[in-house]
Amino acid sequence: MALDSSVIGKQTGAYRVTVERGPVSNFARALKEENPVYHDPAAADAAGFAGIPAPPTWSFAMQFWGRFAEDQPEDPTGGENPMHKVMGELFAKGGLVLHGEQEFEYHRPIVVGDVLVGEGRIVDLYEKESKGRNMTFVVTETVWRDEKSGEPAVTERFNLIHRS
Repeated sequence: MALDSSVIGKQTGAYRVTVERGPVSNFARALKEENPVYHDPAAADAAGFAGIPAPPTWSFAMQFWGRFAEDQPEDPTGGENPMHKVMGELFAKGGLVLHGEQEFEYHRPIVVGDVLVGEGRIVDLYEKESKGRNMTFVVTETVWRDEKSGEPAVTERFNLIHRS
């Protein structure tokens, strides 16, 4: 299959998330993280945080815990997410789709009370051959910014792999 590289650079969505204490503390517990900074505002303050911090990898899960339909920005894809198109074409060919790499670049701690806005886009699409099979890599990036300042809080990079 010839890859349609025209999808590189296209937006995959826009999101708004409110970071809340209960979900952050529950996420920390699920990770077996009992450090009081993730549960107690006084401990977080004493450690120099502006609020209870979210544990690493929180930004990958936060859309399931703090994204409310009425707060979402307009869909920049116009309802036609290019990621769905690429993945649909790959699924139609059969094979496996795997979660490859996940990378987080923190620009500052995410803390309870933050309202973050994210914009996702496809940043790369390429193929490799491995053991006679074709593997297609789709790389997306979402930059989450503080709603008030516009400054980045975290950049996520996510890699999906299709193996024919």
